[in-house]
Amino acid sequence: MKIGVPAEVKNNENRVGLTPDSVKHLSKLGHSIYVQSNAGQSIGYSDDLYRKSGATILEDAGEVFCVTDLIIKVKEPVQEELEFLRDDLTLFTYLHLAGNSSQAKKLLETGITGIAYETVTAPDGSLPLLAPMSAIAGQLSMVVGSYHLLKPNKGRGTLISNIDPRVVTVIGAGVAGKEAIAKAILNNAVVKIIDRDQSVLNDLKNVYGDENVDYILSTPDSIQDAISVSDLVIGSVYVVGKEAPKVITKDMLQEMVNGSVMVDISIDQGGCFQTSKPTNHDDPTFIQDGILHYCVTNMPGAVPLTASNALNKATLPFIQEIAEKGITKALNENEYLFNGLNIQDGKVIHPGVKESLEI
Repeated sequence: MKIGVPAEVKNNENRVGLTPDSVKHLSKLGHSIYVQSNAGQSIGYSDDLYRKSGATILEDAGEVFCVTDLIIKVKEPVQEELEFLRDDLTLFTYLHLAGNSSQAKKLLETGITGIAYETVTAPDGSLPLLAPMSAIAGQLSMVVGSYHLLKPNKGRGTLISNIDPRVVTVIGAGVAGKEAIAKAILNNAVVKIIDRDQSVLNDLKNVYGDENVDYILSTPDSIQDAISVSDLVIGSVYVVGKEAPKVITKDMLQEMVNGSVMVDISIDQGGCFQTSKPTNHDDPTFIQDGILHYCVTNMPGAVPLTASNALNKATLPFIQEIAEKGITKALNENEYLFNGLNIQDGKVIHPGVKESLEI
């Protein structure tokens, strides 16, 4: 199969769809890999390294899309890439269509087959291609949250440490939430964990105990009570294929302390705070009703080398299966890969995405 890797063009997005090691693996199996020039340059993956791994280097994105059958990306196509899409091309990347109806409509018009990393499943129901980026985003949420609590960064002026214990609330104890919880506890915060599943809370209590950790069943009132005394609030709510539910409303911000920080990890799926709006690494925050919001849509892009390597470990087996079997056979024979199919032939296939887009 002819596989293409265009350079990412989203703001501060330096991840790459295939690393040189992945290219080498696929090339040895007889597949042709076409990589756009300088696609991995910023993280030390030079064109020469890709050539030595078996790739053909092409100068521009248009060439890469034109000569290939399967495109491997990290983020959803932006406006300038839409002209390269066609109905006999398969795109394997993060799509996050549920949170962006206009993007979904444009992609549907191209007729492309779009398989989304974030809805591919595993036999146990987990999300193996979303998990590594969720884990990174969860860890980063504590880093960026702590940084923006500093007074020069318009935060409240507090340090999450054992010197003067501060309160961190994490809403949603999935992969990202658990990473944020672990880092918050490590930083000696008083941690409030909110989730709608009591069994998840019970499991976490068995791990972390009762000291400086509260385990709270999610309700509007319990969320309001927790965020009202928090320095940092991390939202990590995810429903497969669907727009994230708004667990914090605009009215709830009135009870929070000015300078508190809210980090919305769910922003790719539309955000789990009613006041969230997408930001980027160049301009990552805004203040709403005195509360600093961090809503960067590609948080793992801040650590592109780590993120690219972690993502490739997860995606390579699926990419190999598609390349070896062809897209139709691969989707027919692997129900977990099929769960990643979001759009095809101008139609929305995934039920969760269809519901969110009201199609």
